[in-house]
Amino acid sequence: MAGTPLWAWAAVVAVALALIALDLVLHRDPKAVSMREAGLMSAGYLAVGLAFGAVLWSARGAEDGGEYFAGYLIEKALSLDNVFVFALILSAFAIPAELQHRVLMWGVIGAIAFRAAFIAVGAVALDRFDVVAYLLGALLIWSGIAMARGHEPRINPQRSRALRLVGRVLPFTDGLRGSRFTVREVGRRMATPLLAALVAIETADVIFALDSVPAIFAITEDPFIVFTANVFAILGLRALYFLLAGAIPRFRYLKAGLASLLVLVGVKMLLTDVGKLPVWVSLGAVVVVLAVSIGASLAAERREGTA
Repeated sequence: MAGTPLWAWAAVVAVALALIALDLVLHRDPKAVSMREAGLMSAGYLAVGLAFGAVLWSARGAEDGGEYFAGYLIEKALSLDNVFVFALILSAFAIPAELQHRVLMWGVIGAIAFRAAFIAVGAVALDRFDVVAYLLGALLIWSGIAMARGHEPRINPQRSRALRLVGRVLPFTDGLRGSRFTVREVGRRMATPLLAALVAIETADVIFALDSVPAIFAITEDPFIVFTANVFAILGLRALYFLLAGAIPRFRYLKAGLASLLVLVGVKMLLTDVGKLPVWVSLGAVVVVLAVSIGASLAAERREGTA
């Protein structure tokens, strides 16, 4: 973390906490999130993420700014795949629309905390052990190939080991208890399906982070850039969920694009000792791959719609 002043870290954390606090205040009462509200929220979080990138570019130069934008785009793109899994989890636990934002909000808070710890450990490991870069590169290539072949890790939220562990400590109620995660009944503390859904989402995010965090480390080893790219992308994840959950299946070629991105950044990490690609190459590759995969998906939808 050397090279980045403490005040910069504090400022980013303060902005993230302020956005989370504002979101919690605006959604303190259970209610379904409309498409219009989700669109405005997504636009707002996107504006914050892009604004931070512009500030970083101005303060630290084009290379750091380009690395941030490349990492931000990768995390945003991988988040699209996460949205579909979150929809499955919320459906599996029958979480009503008016309570979904509460679960996702606390899920985002947990995701940021976990990513921060993961990034801190990863930065130290990469700095001390050269072999870690090769291991992460190989992991990214393997993940990309598995995604392309449809062999991604299966997530069964109702058979999660994490849920079984929670159940040993807090037995689950037979149904929801309003917006509460736990309640006291029959003389003991019990967990509601809302907590079960939250645990399942956090477990899924741990699996997602095994791809996304190393992918950004393949772009840059600066922990400040890796952290900020993750934070500003993840903050808008729940808004993205409400905006795109029903439309994700339409992006049929997105998974192939994400798979190729993971392979590309994995190869880049393996070739670190050979030479470092200019940042514009990395950023350009991310933009082109995402544009082609999304554009091809929408074109296919239009062709089928007119057939």
